[in-house]
Amino acid sequence: MSQTAGTAISNSGTQEMPVIERLKVRPDFLRVAATRRRWATPGLVLQVAETPQEARNHDVIRVGFTASRKVGDAVTRNRARRRLREAVRQVMPANAAPGNDFVVIARANTGRRAFADLISDLESALQKLDVWGSTNPSTSGTKSAP
Repeated sequence: MSQTAGTAISNSGTQEMPVIERLKVRPDFLRVAATRRRWATPGLVLQVAETPQEARNHDVIRVGFTASRKVGDAVTRNRARRRLREAVRQVMPANAAPGNDFVVIARANTGRRAFADLISDLESALQKLDVWGSTNPSTSGTKSAP
């Protein structure tokens, strides 16, 4: 299954949020890491790169998740990835700028960190990497369409 979140419609019924797709192959992870755009927080590390032109879709956010053995045993790594997936599901469709690929890396305390703090970590990383982009036109400022 390549999509982890369906297209959501806001309360007004007119605005669609981007769909989250998964990065699954190693070359995608390496390409994102090679851009060296990353931000570390206590609960996670977020890496970002522009989506390649051939895979670009302005209604899709592509996200990959990883947890090395430094995080802990298999049970701990899986729990950390599950918590990161849920944080991404809650934050990114409404707040991450489409047209980017993201890799979310678990850290040693991701599994123990309060979930609200993980959400805050993800939001601050998106803002620091300048990919905090609202899909809701009422909150996107005074920009007009060209």
